[in-house]
Amino acid sequence: MNNPLLKLFDQSPFSSIKSEHYLPAIKNGISLAKEEINTIVNNPEEPSFQNTIEAIEYSGELLDRVTSVFFNLNSAETNEEIQKIAQQASPLLSEFSNDIALNLDLFKRIETIYKKREHLDLNPEQYTLLTKRYKSFSRNGANLPENKKDQLREIDKELSKLSLNFGENVLAETNKFEMLLTNESDLDGLPDGAKEAAKAMAEAKEKKGWLITLDYPSYIPFITYSKNRELRKKLTLAFGSKGFHDDELDNQNIVLKIANLRHQRAELLGYASHAHYILEERMAETPEKVFSFLNDILEKAKPAAQKEFKQLESFAKELDGIDQLQKWDGPYYAEKLKQKLFDLDDEKLKPYFKLENVIDGVFMVASKLFGLQFEETNETDKYHQEVKTFNVKDLEGNYIALFYADFHPRPGKRNGAWMTSYKSQMRKNDNNIRPHVSIVCNFTKPTPSKPSLLTFNEVTTLFHEFGHALHGMLANTTYPGLSGTSVYWDFVELPSQVLENWCYEKEALELFAKHYETGEIIPMELVKKIKESATFLEGMTTLRQLSFGLLDMSWHGQDPSGVIDVKEHEKKIFAETSLYPDITENCMSTAFSHIFQGGYSAGYYSYKWAEVLDADAFEYFKENGIFNSEIATQFKQHVLSKGGTENPMTLYKRFRGQEPKPEALLKRAGLLK
Repeated sequence: MNNPLLKLFDQSPFSSIKSEHYLPAIKNGISLAKEEINTIVNNPEEPSFQNTIEAIEYSGELLDRVTSVFFNLNSAETNEEIQKIAQQASPLLSEFSNDIALNLDLFKRIETIYKKREHLDLNPEQYTLLTKRYKSFSRNGANLPENKKDQLREIDKELSKLSLNFGENVLAETNKFEMLLTNESDLDGLPDGAKEAAKAMAEAKEKKGWLITLDYPSYIPFITYSKNRELRKKLTLAFGSKGFHDDELDNQNIVLKIANLRHQRAELLGYASHAHYILEERMAETPEKVFSFLNDILEKAKPAAQKEFKQLESFAKELDGIDQLQKWDGPYYAEKLKQKLFDLDDEKLKPYFKLENVIDGVFMVASKLFGLQFEETNETDKYHQEVKTFNVKDLEGNYIALFYADFHPRPGKRNGAWMTSYKSQMRKNDNNIRPHVSIVCNFTKPTPSKPSLLTFNEVTTLFHEFGHALHGMLANTTYPGLSGTSVYWDFVELPSQVLENWCYEKEALELFAKHYETGEIIPMELVKKIKESATFLEGMTTLRQLSFGLLDMSWHGQDPSGVIDVKEHEKKIFAETSLYPDITENCMSTAFSHIFQGGYSAGYYSYKWAEVLDADAFEYFKENGIFNSEIATQFKQHVLSKGGTENPMTLYKRFRGQEPKPEALLKRAGLLK
């Protein structure tokens, strides 16, 4: 019992966990969960909602807590030791999950209850849980003959390993690349903050000069501002070729194996493709609907994108005589054109977005909308000294959630930004157990002379992830499996994307956008420019987003066994959406972590899908005031607190009074004249 993960814990005991604690705790959690499942299966009583469905839902609690700590750290604070443990733990967990999903006796109990569902007097949440539980068994092979069950087990075990390998390779590639500049003229065009950060990075690695890496806070400023076209090219090639070098970190075979195994798995379960399998449990329902949705937007966005690209090309030619605009030129000339058209660039905005002020700002927005207060605490155990922790309470002082926030890049942290959870909200034995929620980002670090000053894009990212966090924090359901962000994947982005809208509004910006040196509130003229530039190159941005969704569907919406060459396949798919010449050395799929490591396979379209919802929802706020408490309460009551307890469209219509209208998105994007 010296293992802190095997003692009853409320807050995750990070500081007392050693690497050797994880595997025994996971094995112990599996064996406990198996005992709980056996008790349910061997219960001599007639199967009932309480003794079967509820009992399954509350089983495996220790295992859930242990694995959430372990896999969250494998993303935010990993090392070789943790990665090795992940390789050992994943097949065990995959096997355990199959032991349950393929347990015929357990399924029979569930089926008995499911067949009587109309006569059981269940409330909507119980009805949803029963349906979800029944489908999770019927959709995952409970009805398969034994030999096919064995096949499924092998596929799942292999998939869990491949997905881990994929992520490890991308992280190793990101950490491996360094561009050390020793000549100060190579930094021409870079803002002072970016230069300072590059110098600090070099010093931290005991090198002389300025170090540029593939971490976003280093990579983005360089390709956006550097005047040196050759160096921009070098960086773009490195960034775009992660996992595509025919070496030990190459992901091409892994991509092909994952895509083919997912397809085989879907066929085994009776589906035409992995996308058919996945989308059955999504708002979009079928691959046909997704293709139709993406192509419809493509049709409207493509003419605008082509026009914008021509404008960008002419501008680059006029400014620097560039005959052929390449990918490494895009961000640089887009920024220059934005400065010319709007007299606006991130360097003018950054002083108003000191990280601490933006955190206060997102808290104030949450307070005005949903009546929350956030108190920073140093009593909470953390997995890294940079992590900030907050107790979240309502205005009456009732405890709502524990909130972790981790903002800056480190070698053990994967790129990007995400929200996650260490403990789910649920009601059990008359207790409303409150959640522990975390957001992880990779924002610009403070330098010796400046605090962490965020780009506007980082500001919207913080609001986005915090929107997910609110979905977790304000959860108020009975069952953990339906709580918080446990919703249809194409609905999960609504709370995050809708919150980004507040970043563009004067009323919200005035709460927190204050100059870090003078305390001056952001001038109105800058707010106006932020709004005016919000749809700048929106057609090109939309096309890029659609290309990712179409690439995802190309891997998962059909039989991928005919694909031999990852790069060739990608080129074919991008033909409809690409504006820039192809770069032979680059490949998107080999580092497309969302779909090959995260949970977005056959689901990348959901960002655009949720944009339709969020534009429509925010229009409702705009019509009635962005801090309208009545509408905020409706959003909290019908969307944020309800999790996955009912069909998402039912919840949305309850909040909005109608189905979402795509026009709101096209209007906001400036694509509707």
